[in-house]
Amino acid sequence: MPLPYRVPESEVEFSAIRAQGPGGQHVNKAATAVHLRFDIHASAMPDTVKARLLGSLDSRISSEGVLVIKAQGSRSLESNKAEALARLQEVVAQACEVPRPRKPTRPSFGSRQRRLEGKAQRSAIKSGRGKVIL
Repeated sequence: MPLPYRVPESEVEFSAIRAQGPGGQHVNKAATAVHLRFDIHASAMPDTVKARLLGSLDSRISSEGVLVIKAQGSRSLESNKAEALARLQEVVAQACEVPRPRKPTRPSFGSRQRRLEGKAQRSAIKSGRGKVIL
């Protein structure tokens, strides 16, 4: 299995923002939350990984192909940056994994028989619910 692509920090853009939630005295001063922006089209990733990443149904990927990750778990800007980078690396590592192709299978004879017997039983129960004619 090939190693997952490591995202260099030069391809990532950070911006410090104010974190949500309750705060203390410096709630309106400290911008410790981080928005990480990663342009998938402009990165040096292999094209197959880019296609898998853009094809994923991740709501953090914009229509322009920019992945935005927000980290605000810590009160430190540096640890939030590290957390955002780790999350980005997780997303990219998942995109690097090649999905195994599905082999179509057919139901066995026994499973088909059991299914039809169940349907016949259910049919008999329902047909017994009709009007009683005396």
